[in-house]
Amino acid sequence: MDKTMKWAILGTGVVANEMAQALRNAGKKVYAVGNRTHEKAVAFAEKYEIEKVYDDFHEMFHDEEVDVIYITTPHNTHIDFMEEALSNGKHVLCEKAITLNSEELEKAVNLAKEKNVVLAEAMTIYHMPLHKKLRKMVAEGTIGEVGMIQINFGSFKEYNMENRFFNPKLAGGALLDIGVYAISLARCYLKSKPNQVVSIMKKAPSGVDEISGIVMQNEEGQMVVISLSLHTKQPKRCNICGENGYIEIYDYPRADEAKIVYTESGKTEVIKEGEMSRALQYEMEDMEKAILGNDEDILLSYTEDVMQIMTDLRKEWEMYYPEEKSNIAQM
Repeated sequence: MDKTMKWAILGTGVVANEMAQALRNAGKKVYAVGNRTHEKAVAFAEKYEIEKVYDDFHEMFHDEEVDVIYITTPHNTHIDFMEEALSNGKHVLCEKAITLNSEELEKAVNLAKEKNVVLAEAMTIYHMPLHKKLRKMVAEGTIGEVGMIQINFGSFKEYNMENRFFNPKLAGGALLDIGVYAISLARCYLKSKPNQVVSIMKKAPSGVDEISGIVMQNEEGQMVVISLSLHTKQPKRCNICGENGYIEIYDYPRADEAKIVYTESGKTEVIKEGEMSRALQYEMEDMEKAILGNDEDILLSYTEDVMQIMTDLRKEWEMYYPEEKSNIAQM
């Protein structure tokens, strides 16, 4: 018998609003909301008809009525909130980047296993129906052996060293904000985690990564080329290139359409699956399936691979966040 999940949302920003709308569109309700600023939580609850607002958001982690917590706070706060939630037996869906580094993620993964709860990263790419279909097609050899993946992601953000994009105290920088999408996408279409990674990076005035080029290769010889930028606009574009054709995807984090070009014939095929506007609904649905034991793969192993790659890159760049500086030797 299916159980009605009681969801709680931590945070009241843009993505929290999207998830509340997604739950409502799916005929579900958010049970509770918590936020550092109580007034924002009250306004959020009124907007989405949420019955429970915590005076102190930490009460969320101890509320016996809560089944699953969606964490939407800045990523440098994730590990503390995840540990508190998981320790109290709550399932956790956490926004990307799930942690600052692989050491933090390992702690969370081990705690989730110990408490027998589901931990997942809210990475749209893992849950979009289009990517599920394309992964299957690639695995079946539709475009032949994949040899090269090219990925772009660039946003133009005005220079403001106090906002979350550029502020090291908020774990700013292109890698954790947008690079996580690109590397997660690549991991989905590779046979194994890359074991060779080289890069070049330009820092913003605040010291975080602003622009980077990353090249990766795995044991099978599959190669990935990624370009990231926070102060120059690039299209969110991906080409997955195989022996017999290539797949072209625009706006790949929430894509619902892709084009396949077959090399020999020149024939093109458009694949449509899912709806971009339902991206967070797909995340929520997959999370509930995993909690209910419906064999849904929330791809936590991919999350671990991606976090290890990003951690190693920042070590190479000698770019650490304030929370990490006492722990540099262990990273």
